[in-house]
Amino acid sequence: MEIENPILPGFNPDPSILRVADDYYIATSTFEWFPGVQIHHSKDLVHWRLLTRPLNRTSQLNMAGTPNSCGVWAPCLSYDNGTFYLIYSDVKTFKSPFKDVHNYLVTTDDIMGEWSDPIYLNSSGFDPSLFHDSDGRKWLTNVLWDHRKGKNPFSGIVLQEYSPEEEKLVGPITNIYKGTDIGLVEGSHIYKRNNYYYLMTAEGGTVYKHAVTMARSKQLEGPYGTDPENPILTSYNNPTLELQRAGHASLVETQTGEWYLAHLCGRYLPSRGRCIMGRETALQKMTWTPEGWLRLECGGNEPQLKVMAPKLPECKWDALPQRDDFITETLDINFQFLRVKLDADSYSLSERPGFLRLKGRESLNSHHTQALVARRQQSFFYTAETCLDFHPETFQQMAGITAFYDNENFYYLYVTHDEEMGKCIDIMSSVKGNTHFPLWNKIALDNQKECYLRIKVRYDKLNFQYSQDGTNWISIGPDLDCSTLSDEFQEGDKNASFTGAFVGLCCQDLSGRRKAADFDYFEYRELLN
Repeated sequence: MEIENPILPGFNPDPSILRVADDYYIATSTFEWFPGVQIHHSKDLVHWRLLTRPLNRTSQLNMAGTPNSCGVWAPCLSYDNGTFYLIYSDVKTFKSPFKDVHNYLVTTDDIMGEWSDPIYLNSSGFDPSLFHDSDGRKWLTNVLWDHRKGKNPFSGIVLQEYSPEEEKLVGPITNIYKGTDIGLVEGSHIYKRNNYYYLMTAEGGTVYKHAVTMARSKQLEGPYGTDPENPILTSYNNPTLELQRAGHASLVETQTGEWYLAHLCGRYLPSRGRCIMGRETALQKMTWTPEGWLRLECGGNEPQLKVMAPKLPECKWDALPQRDDFITETLDINFQFLRVKLDADSYSLSERPGFLRLKGRESLNSHHTQALVARRQQSFFYTAETCLDFHPETFQQMAGITAFYDNENFYYLYVTHDEEMGKCIDIMSSVKGNTHFPLWNKIALDNQKECYLRIKVRYDKLNFQYSQDGTNWISIGPDLDCSTLSDEFQEGDKNASFTGAFVGLCCQDLSGRRKAADFDYFEYRELLN
């Protein structure tokens, strides 16, 4: 078998890979999307399925008001003596020069069960990681953020002991690694092998210069010497590679003694230099040199699209359905909310069986409570459609389907009310917060009970369609540039961006009357071209 990269397509950055017996898990960042942290599962490193999102209670994660691209950064998933440990950052602000970030720990003995309420650790920087040493002691590393003028803000990786008995960090704080000339050291993990402590970090920022750096020491506290052939992985020197932005990695050994590196990557749209699906996760097969350094098995330091799979039995998962008819008691696991957990005041799957009912809340610009459910875009070519039963009484009531990056960057096809034409369809676009309505004339629905809405995406082109019967579709409005739904489109703004494109359903009632919209189904279909 071969591993085909990326193994986790769509917005799945900062992978933390873990093996427990014959099971493999990867935890990835979710930023402002709730529930927090995605955990995927595999038995063979080839076939992966989304298993769970552990931060599913407000007591674990409350992101109301959180700015775009804040929230959950760089989780670290580990296991020791029957307990799973999940470390994560909850970032509240990250405008220069400050980073208001708080690091927490949750635990469970059942990865599919409920996780504990969080234990607060520190706030000195982001990308925390927990290392379980062979003597039973546990150690936390994270970036030390230095906001002072004239200082390197990425001022090193700091180490401090964690006491499970006291449920807090104890003892001295030691800066164990300042990084290399690549700069922007972050994303640390410690591994122990053959009496060496290996420190793996990310460097170069999470765009073009991203890289994986390895250093080692005989002592946990250092000093750490950098691999003489560093970096061990990067895409920076080869712009022709399909997998760009390679960096932020973690390491796993199989039960057959093979080694694999899970790492962040991104795939650019042709000729556009933008990753609409955000930062994804790939795997590379690794080997150790006689001198004790980690290398790509294929040689060099460039990420490969196809990699030999480990010598493990193949384990395929059932194919996911392309259509959700909303007949279950809970939402499909692919759906997430924006920032906060929605309650019965915002959505229901039971009030009208067979329908998702969304009750109008705040606008798509809101950082607080939206009636929005969305899933990741995971292909350059897809269609997403729904059937909407909605009867607005004012222009302040809207419902429909959206291609969404963040509160300032989205495209929205929706049903609303106009004083002259009554129930109608309109299009809204928001590009860096500048709102436009690209339809010259709204489309009157003549009080039609149901309306079918569709998004069609081909690379950077997005087209909206509607239908009266779900069979005969009519394209409306111009082709829109959906490459704006990417990190790179935001580059150069005061706020960097770190997520990816979503597609989903939403309802707003700016009058505050909570007007409900009923969605009969949601279909997400990936296409070949």
